Amino acid sequence: MPASLTDCMNVFWHQRDLRIPDNRGLTAAAADDGVLPVYVVDTDLLSKVGKRQRAFLLAGVRALKQAYRDHGGDLLVREGSAVDVLSDVVDEYDADRVYYNEHYRPARRNRQRRVDEALPTKSLTDLVLVDPAGLDSRYENHSRFYDDWQAHHKLPPVGRPEADSFVDASDSTTAPSIETDIDLPTPGYEGARQRYDDFLAGGIETYSDTRDDMQAAVERPTSAVSRMSPYLAAGMIGIREMWRDASDRHTAATGDAQRNIQKYRYELSWREQNYHLLYYNPTLLSENYKTFPNPIDWENDEDNFEAWKRGETGYPLVDAGMRQLEREGYIHNRPRQNVASFLTKHLLVDWRTGARYFRRKLVDHDPASNAANWQWTASTGTDSVDVRIFDPVAQMSKYDSGAAYVTEYVPELRGVPANKVVDWPTLSDSEREELAPEYPHPIVDRNAAYERAQRVFETALGKR
Repeated sequence: MPASLTDCMNVFWHQRDLRIPDNRGLTAAAADDGVLPVYVVDTDLLSKVGKRQRAFLLAGVRALKQAYRDHGGDLLVREGSAVDVLSDVVDEYDADRVYYNEHYRPARRNRQRRVDEALPTKSLTDLVLVDPAGLDSRYENHSRFYDDWQAHHKLPPVGRPEADSFVDASDSTTAPSIETDIDLPTPGYEGARQRYDDFLAGGIETYSDTRDDMQAAVERPTSAVSRMSPYLAAGMIGIREMWRDASDRHTAATGDAQRNIQKYRYELSWREQNYHLLYYNPTLLSENYKTFPNPIDWENDEDNFEAWKRGETGYPLVDAGMRQLEREGYIHNRPRQNVASFLTKHLLVDWRTGARYFRRKLVDHDPASNAANWQWTASTGTDSVDVRIFDPVAQMSKYDSGAAYVTEYVPELRGVPANKVVDWPTLSDSEREELAPEYPHPIVDRNAAYERAQRVFETALGKR
């Protein structure tokens, strides 16, 4: 039976860890005493999240509340500042300590600090496989980080607390529901687990071979890649659970299957580095990671930025990516890199402008990954290459030569021969108007924009 309100008890404070299984803070809070889980609807903090993701997160809170009820407990949902809400809960239920999992976004760190100053607390590392504090503070590139990170022991998943550890505190308040303009993934741990099980059964053993295949991305969107990023960003599944399952598959596999699975495990290490960067560089979300001797001469043309947002740049792969973002709140990783590179290099719009727009639109927005990946693409972050520029024509030729992805999201180009879609930015105006009069001409010249970006960044680096 559930723990009594008269028993010794701890509070567990849920943040972006909306699950019961493989939750280190929750399991620690329930180890010796009863545990009362609490979620604080902090409207100031949630206002910094795009409406689509906010709707997904709050749907996850409702799913979490139901999961607790299914296990004989309940989730207290309260609105206000974390320190005020948690202080009131501790007083009302005579709790001994507040447990929580550490989060690294500066606003969350500040919120956690205020709670630490007001109440007895204990925090745990849960968000990542390796505690950033156990690694060096700086790595020049991902390879150096990966070598060090790989050598560290990865903790196994923690079990689900026993049902009788949940305090019997029935409460009718739940998280509000928000209408949004897109279909959201099934929220909660069960939705995450089903998505991952499907990928393990039908995708992980071919992952390396299909992850950049844009035709496969259209035909098999949840097996060519895992599409787990919304769940990881919301903490609806634990990273240790995902790592264990992928590693078990890797151990059992041989040959090409093992190679493909290893690539998926390797890709998870990029998320780890992104959080490492944020841990040691709290200004990562707003300031260049790299120091430049000269300023970057951003153009920040508003008309070009608006065309990029609408998916009307005249570069088919870029436009398809931006229209996927508008339709689904998600962009496949290959076009995601291309749209970011095009904005920051071909259009010379400051990466922070693009990062803010992604935060508004993405269901899988993650503060560390969003900032670190934008900075990597913009050549202001950590990278082994000084100036990295994606050529969207060459990229489409390599990854979407049949135009399957582009024509899925850019209907104006359906019926145009695939090779002409690939070469669209290099065609003459008259040929473009004959082939697809409703689709725009390129807003910048391919070669001139590439050379301008090279010149601007080399000047900022002091190489000119």
